[in-house]
Amino acid sequence: MTAFKHICCCAAFAICFLYSMHDFAQAASNIVRPGAVWSDTQGARIEAHGGGVIRYDGKFFWFGEDRAQGQDPAKRYVSCYDSSDFVHWTSHGDALALADPEDLGPNWVLERPKVYHDTHTRQFVMYFHLDDSHYKVARVGIATSSSVCGPYTFVRGFRPLGEESRDIGQFVDDDGTAYLIFESRPTKGFFIAKLTADDLGVAEKTSFVPVPLEGGALVHLGAWYYVVGSHMTGWRPNPDVYAVSHSIHGPWSSFQNIAPPEPNTYGSQPTMLFKLKGTRETSVIYMGDIWNPRALWDSRYLWMPLDIGNGKLRLPDPKPWKVNAITGATSIQ
Repeated sequence: MTAFKHICCCAAFAICFLYSMHDFAQAASNIVRPGAVWSDTQGARIEAHGGGVIRYDGKFFWFGEDRAQGQDPAKRYVSCYDSSDFVHWTSHGDALALADPEDLGPNWVLERPKVYHDTHTRQFVMYFHLDDSHYKVARVGIATSSSVCGPYTFVRGFRPLGEESRDIGQFVDDDGTAYLIFESRPTKGFFIAKLTADDLGVAEKTSFVPVPLEGGALVHLGAWYYVVGSHMTGWRPNPDVYAVSHSIHGPWSSFQNIAPPEPNTYGSQPTMLFKLKGTRETSVIYMGDIWNPRALWDSRYLWMPLDIGNGKLRLPDPKPWKVNAITGATSIQ
């Protein structure tokens, strides 16, 4: 996200309208309905925007921006949910409730929270985009906790690799190495940076993708790394693109659309590519946000299993789909 996200695209409203007749709690079924209101196991609307999912202790944990109405306007909130099946999510309240940590001023920004579990220190480390209302500070914030759903305590803010950082993404490779993805406006591209051994900082630049994109997300499947990003059009969605490489260090291929360009990624922007490894197969889930800047609390989620493999990636038309979190199998209804 950037400070220029002022306009809500018609495509986003179209997706929401498409599913308006199905705006019931997704927890009432075993089906994920992209663009519908997604409710937790208590029937409340899930508030976890711009977030990410980790797998820990046999469960999935979903973190995101809590944009619910009626909050203290001086604070920013990050929610935590858990699930055993990737469909039914139980709220654990806010993992982080943070007042302005660095005198950033009114309307300061906390966006796109991502959590890593450090197996050496056994603590949980939350990264997020930290900024002022004009998006001039362009930093990463870090908070830590000894418990997965918090509470988290703010540690510090900094510019990774000394570069400006706005949209961030997370990636943990198959060998357990953790990376931060961050968009740096002056460099006209985004970085993939290896984290330190304790996940509390950035150790080194791993790769630089020299294309002006934001919303970076990455997955490793088979012999290929796939990176996805969105163009810089503010709140308005656009045709997301992807590139591939045999190495996380690059070089990266030219970018291609992940879906037909006309629907603008079906009104969504990527926040994560989640690799669901099961006993039978591995699926990759596109996690996207359908932003509603006039009512952020009503921003929806577009999660869909990708058609991916052999260096190719495609986001199917958003339709209801089922997932078996044990086998890893998904099926579009």
